[in-house]
Amino acid sequence: MGLQPLEFSDCYLDSPWFRERIRAHEAELERTNKFIKELIKDGKNLIAATKSLSAAQRKFAHSLRDFKFEFIGDAETDDERCIDASLREFSNFLKNLEEQREIMALSVTETLIKPLEKFRKEQLGAVKEEKKKFDKETEKNYSLIDKHLNLSAKKKDSHLQEADLQVEQNRQHFYELSLEYVCKLQEIQERKKFEFVEPMLSFFQGMFTFYHQGHELSKDFNHYKMELQINIQNTRNRFEGTRSEVEELMNKIRQNPKDPKRASQFTAEGYLYVQEKRPAPFGSSWVKHYCMYRKAAKKFNMIPFEHRSGGKLGDGEVFFLKECTRRHTDSIDRRFCFDIEAADRPGVSLTLQAFSEEERKQWLEALGGKEALFHGLNRAIIPRPEGSAQMDKMGFTILRKCISAVETRGINDQGLYRVVGVSSKVQRLLSILTDVKTCNELDLENSIDWEVKTITSALKQYLRSLPEPLMTYELHGDFIVPAKSGSPESRVNAIHFLVHKLPEKNKEMLDILVKHLTNVSNHSKQNLMTVANLGVVFGPTLMRPQEETVAAIMDLKFQNIVVEILIENHEKIFRTLPDTTFPEPTCLSPSPPNAPPRQSKRQGQRTKRPVAVYNLCLELEGGDSTNPPREDTPTSSQDSLSSPSPTTAAAQGLPGPERNHLLADGGSSGDWAPSQTRPSMVQWLNQQSQSTPGANAAVTPPSPRSASFPISPAASLVDKLPESISRKARAVYPCEAEHSSELSFEIGAIFEDVQTSREPGWLEGTLNGKRGLIPQNYVKLL
Repeated sequence: MGLQPLEFSDCYLDSPWFRERIRAHEAELERTNKFIKELIKDGKNLIAATKSLSAAQRKFAHSLRDFKFEFIGDAETDDERCIDASLREFSNFLKNLEEQREIMALSVTETLIKPLEKFRKEQLGAVKEEKKKFDKETEKNYSLIDKHLNLSAKKKDSHLQEADLQVEQNRQHFYELSLEYVCKLQEIQERKKFEFVEPMLSFFQGMFTFYHQGHELSKDFNHYKMELQINIQNTRNRFEGTRSEVEELMNKIRQNPKDPKRASQFTAEGYLYVQEKRPAPFGSSWVKHYCMYRKAAKKFNMIPFEHRSGGKLGDGEVFFLKECTRRHTDSIDRRFCFDIEAADRPGVSLTLQAFSEEERKQWLEALGGKEALFHGLNRAIIPRPEGSAQMDKMGFTILRKCISAVETRGINDQGLYRVVGVSSKVQRLLSILTDVKTCNELDLENSIDWEVKTITSALKQYLRSLPEPLMTYELHGDFIVPAKSGSPESRVNAIHFLVHKLPEKNKEMLDILVKHLTNVSNHSKQNLMTVANLGVVFGPTLMRPQEETVAAIMDLKFQNIVVEILIENHEKIFRTLPDTTFPEPTCLSPSPPNAPPRQSKRQGQRTKRPVAVYNLCLELEGGDSTNPPREDTPTSSQDSLSSPSPTTAAAQGLPGPERNHLLADGGSSGDWAPSQTRPSMVQWLNQQSQSTPGANAAVTPPSPRSASFPISPAASLVDKLPESISRKARAVYPCEAEHSSELSFEIGAIFEDVQTSREPGWLEGTLNGKRGLIPQNYVKLL
């Protein structure tokens, strides 16, 4: 049973039971007061904990934003760029979440703590004051009655009448005070229900709003998350293929460490100890140098380098060689020595020491000395053994037989082409296929003796056994260039052109194979072999560099991209003629800095709006771009489209004078020389990006809130303005606001007082008297 009501009629009688009921009400109010006091304390602790969590989350987000992945090679795939941008995307997500958390923490103070403190102070505090007065008057009233009743009856009547009147007045005052106190007690008991619960309701509403905002952020993030998962899976798949190739190369080098490793512009290079002569009492010292020699120019370069001191690099020397002479052990107390004289330093002779007699002979041969058998210290391309497979009539028969069998029997097999067959069975099938008689008699479509995985492995093995990869060594580097960057349209155009430069037989066989792979990818829901998965499988099969190095293996992921483009655009590439204005890909510009990652959808993404598009700006080494940005170039064409020319590539990574000499020379006899008569592939790709059909039409722009936001020419001008200067701008695309802080407008709307915003990708402006945010790529400054 709850508290008993306090009847006003009981105030006059003031019975013991009435007093018990009052004490019960007072005890309940005291319990309520202590509870609210403790709740306020817990609420403040909650706010402090929330702020601490928010600070930790923001620090975590800051750490994510500041970190950047480095990559091996001269370019990244689109998937890798998206992965690089993901940390900043995660950081932005946490930042947005913490902004909502701060709003929630503020709402706890305003909607819970302050109302409860006010109720406790004004309402419960007022009742406490009333209780003090009631207790005081009780004491006074009953003390007066006791005193009055002790008066002698012998007192004068006037004195007694006056005392009676005073007691009656006091009892009346006490009675009125009792009525007010009883009313206040019952009022506060009823009032506390809504005065206390209403702030709690507001508190939970704020909390649910925070979680709802988190849910909305999660929904906005979901599309980006799905795309990122695909990027991660593609990158993981390419990593697995690259790792196996790297391990294979490592094992080859481990077995034959002295075999030539790579092509070089130097006739000879390696470490030599150089004798440095000192005054007589001190003798001489031997210092290790890395030496490089180009026979055509007779240029000798040596750079001091000591591994044991942490890899400290000294100042290099460059001179031209006059002659080289072998030193005998009877003239010097060291082995493997030889002397060289500089043509441009008369009278200067240096004594050098090789690591072994074999290396001394190699240096003597390279430097034109005597008594040396040259084993090729200069590094050459590894000759690849020619396989037994040929691209003849038999080869086409093998290809068609295998494809027909796969499409008839196993087009829906999971892991098609990825699941490998037993090696012995594959070799036996290849032996049958490469024999004219047995090949004609073999019926793979109806034979149960040969598993589908054996047939697919045999087909891949046949393609790998060709003397030259299907897409040729000559065009390998040219195919890689567009895969590294450029707009999707320009990539397809470049690959289209290069495919038609292949020898006719190569192109015909590639057409048959790619058509089949397109059919395989069309059944990916059953066989799980998407275009990306097929790219991983057939990238190393159809393309491989003539030079087997780690750097070449790092380009394996771009080979996969080329194969993906072939599969996705089979009809266009093989059934139509390419643009005849595509240049001969013999001169590639130096690689510009890595382009920003592709746009990703996240919070605030506007999928229905037109996209503002911008020109590709290539920042070539040693020069500035001479073409101003144009607004009709696709955003994705900002990606890097070039690779180093051989001379520039050779100079990259060389310290000091040698790099300068090499670049200044432009390559001597035997070096590559860039062509000056034809436009580069990079320039053609740039033209393709600018002339893409529909580039001037309305297409969907990236959201200003996306991970990397391209800056339009108009926006870049705004960025250069001081904050105190404002401009007018005209809308070039319509926009419908998705948040209360944004402006809605139609094409042609004129904005006043346009200034930069603190939020990247946005401007602030006034339209029809309302000020708000404007996507900076939707307007043009006036």
